Amino acid sequence: ILEGGSIDFNGEGVMLTSSHCLLNENRNSHLNKTQIDTKLKEIFGLKQIIWLENGFIKGDDTDHHIDTLARFIDKNTIAHCICEDEEDEHYLPLQKMKEELKKTGFDLLELPIPKPLYYEERRLGATYANFVFINNALIVPFYKDKNDEIIAKRLSKALP
Repeated sequence: ILEGGSIDFNGEGVMLTSSHCLLNENRNSHLNKTQIDTKLKEIFGLKQIIWLENGFIKGDDTDHHIDTLARFIDKNTIAHCICEDEEDEHYLPLQKMKEELKKTGFDLLELPIPKPLYYEERRLGATYANFVFINNALIVPFYKDKNDEIIAKRLSKALP
């Protein structure tokens, strides 16, 4: 089982994914990581798959789809979520994910997550990484948050 949001590509033979998602028992319990890696490389003609072991967005019910955590914005750059609030439950997992990403050799662009949003006392999975490229444009979710403007400026600068 492979949902679109569970994978992301740089267009140059590199794919980004989350181990927690693709190796989750509710998807591919009959395959191990090596088998999935081999199949995906064959199907998509990949040179490399970056498997992230860390990072999550509370309220996300996709088992850590990569499109909520880290995305290629071009062939050389990965935009990724960070949490600036050390008291927030996202802080440490997203810091660990950042450390993983540093080891990839790709340029990195930080996307601070918005302040917590709640619906009926449940934290929602708010993330700026869940953007979409369409017709030479980038559509980015905004949350009436102070980080909306920061994200708009960072992505505009990175994608003129």
